[in-house]
Amino acid sequence: MNNPTHADQRQLGVPSESIRSTARPTIPERLLADPLHTTITVALDVIAAAAALALARAWEGTVTPHPYGGWASVAFIPLVVVLLAGNSMYRRNLTRNFLDELNPVEASIALASLGLLIPMLLATENYMVGEFILRCWICAGVLIPLTRLVRATVQRYLRRKFGAGAPTLVVGDGPVAHQLMDHMRRLPEYGLRPIGLLDSATATAAEGLPGFVHVDVPRLGAPSELTEVVNATGATELVISFCTVRDAELVAMVRAAHKLDMRVWVVPRLFDTIGRRAQVQHLGGLPLLMLREVNPHGWQFAFKHAMDTTVGALILVMISPVFLTLALLVRLSSPGPIFFRQQRIGRDGKPFDCLKFRSMRPTLASDEQFELQQGSAPGGVEGIDRRTRVGKFMRRTSLDELPQLINVLKGEMSLVGPRPERPEFVELFEIQIRRYGERHRVKAGMTGWAQVHGLRGQTSIADRAEWDNYYIENWSVWLDVKILALTVLAVLRRSED
Repeated sequence: MNNPTHADQRQLGVPSESIRSTARPTIPERLLADPLHTTITVALDVIAAAAALALARAWEGTVTPHPYGGWASVAFIPLVVVLLAGNSMYRRNLTRNFLDELNPVEASIALASLGLLIPMLLATENYMVGEFILRCWICAGVLIPLTRLVRATVQRYLRRKFGAGAPTLVVGDGPVAHQLMDHMRRLPEYGLRPIGLLDSATATAAEGLPGFVHVDVPRLGAPSELTEVVNATGATELVISFCTVRDAELVAMVRAAHKLDMRVWVVPRLFDTIGRRAQVQHLGGLPLLMLREVNPHGWQFAFKHAMDTTVGALILVMISPVFLTLALLVRLSSPGPIFFRQQRIGRDGKPFDCLKFRSMRPTLASDEQFELQQGSAPGGVEGIDRRTRVGKFMRRTSLDELPQLINVLKGEMSLVGPRPERPEFVELFEIQIRRYGERHRVKAGMTGWAQVHGLRGQTSIADRAEWDNYYIENWSVWLDVKILALTVLAVLRRSED
């Protein structure tokens, strides 16, 4: 179908300028939107598995064909691909996180190796078979995840650098819809690029709730006009948010979107309570969404706190030479105590003294007063820069926060959790920011889910609350390990002016 004329645009209620601004993406934009996700990923896995086989043979000290080597080459590669597909490793998700993929990828490689070993042992009496399969397992266990890591890193870089992504239509014009589009624009690595809204002609943009923002995108028509809008814009993604459209019309729109080969995403009701462990079950033909309980006072978090104390003590012992050296440098840098103590709010709203290495000189009368920008959290360099030379280094590398390990040993903090805030700001934020107070269901942390995603210093408070509550609702030991690993990476590339 040809693109709509100006008359068609007026019938859709779409200004010609809006159509031009949401025209079909160019070839580079289509490539950056990753339309060949499955094909490219399968091809890379096949190449990595073939390289693993070749490396296993070279490791054995020869490149001549073995009686079992040819069989392995034929069977190992497709077996790995089939098992990865069974673990949904070729499904196109919003994000490609290496740590999330590591476990199912390694499990698939291990099963492929075992599945190949058993029939080969039955087919030959050569004891070298086991050693060869072990080498294949080790080589594939390194090369396949490494290839996937490179692919995900390149994809994320291209999306952040060029801001390209799949052209996305959002159904609804309320605060949740605008929050979604704001996330899409600020987080291009998710691969969604909002190009317009679909809603009834009588709907008006709702005033945003605390922390929500309005995103200026054109209204391209009503949900019933989806086909015409898709043909005009080349949209490939559809996100259904809360709107005034009847459910029957939304169901018809989903059917039409699937016929247009669009991916459809739906924001569920009660989305604040839905975590990654929520399950969909069926009562007859009716789906029921089961919400897993999150109990910060239950045994899971008791285990977390015991693990925090144990690991925190081990870390403190291991870094004691660095800790004592920094303490000496702080003492020599300027007059004042070694530790900087500041009252913060922890679990269940209880205050405690949060410890840091002192990084600033004493205040002078000439120093200006800091004025917090509206919508931003306190933190970073506030007012006049009073950091000492060693203080700048510690702030840039986050070494100034090492004394919080003492807070962890005292049971006041966790290794991972929402970052604590000062009492005066907590009272203000609980009034202004939606769900801010729910962060205090758990102990404050030295690092957190929000911090490893760049939300530190003077960044959005609403975004921090959103990411912190996600962490609480989806807590697991593996998530803590993942955050600690991401913290190391974030510290290595962090710089503070």
